[in-house]
Amino acid sequence: MRPITEAHVAQPGLAVVEVAAADDQTALAIQELLAGRWATSPADRTTREPGEPGVRLRCYLDVRQALNT
Repeated sequence: MRPITEAHVAQPGLAVVEVAAADDQTALAIQELLAGRWATSPADRTTREPGEPGVRLRCYLDVRQALNT
């Protein structure tokens, strides 16, 4: 994964969430739960790191913004 930059966390309320899970379905389900609560810039796929178990996913949250429901 690319490094987290200062812009990703430049202000209070911005967060980067990295998920490690056994499979794609689990990682994407966690992302969906986060997106149901906060404004999210979701990942469209997971990644696999050679020699590491499971999959990884990174999404960006803005917890300052209430979700429009």
